[in-house]
Amino acid sequence: MLIEVNVEDCYALADADNLPESAPSGEIAAETWENWFSVWLENQAADVPVAPGYEVSLRLTADPEMQALNLQYRQLDRPTDVLAFAALEVDCPQLEEMQSSEPLYLGDIVISIDTAQRQAQQQGHPLKTELAWLAAHGFLHLLGWDHPDEESLTQMLDRQETLLEAIGLEIQTA
Repeated sequence: MLIEVNVEDCYALADADNLPESAPSGEIAAETWENWFSVWLENQAADVPVAPGYEVSLRLTADPEMQALNLQYRQLDRPTDVLAFAALEVDCPQLEEMQSSEPLYLGDIVISIDTAQRQAQQQGHPLKTELAWLAAHGFLHLLGWDHPDEESLTQMLDRQETLLEAIGLEIQTA
């Protein structure tokens, strides 16, 4: 399955003066993101409408922008780790020719590098693993997964572990 991932690294732009020499958001190359999403798409094929290709937008940002987005869209005035804006949830008629020839836009995932760094330290795993974990969570939301209760949250977290294992990463559980 072909997927195009548009990676927008706004983290480096947000705090360019205070970035360490090796910017954490630059830890994962755009090709790596694309490979990960491709593997995840294959893993979740049953959740995805058939299309000639797929598109996802991934934005890496800092806590201030994430807090503003969280307030605007969820009425929560605090930063969060990941937000997902699913395009498949929007009722928008498409012409049959478009459905058979154009990539299907799945939506946008926004991740706060600041929050991801804190969570990676708390969990005792690399930032790369935390970013993959959050991206997998956002990706599942784009495909219609949700977690309004403990049971569905457990199912979603189990699926995230499966997605990370599929790309060779592992979350250590206590």
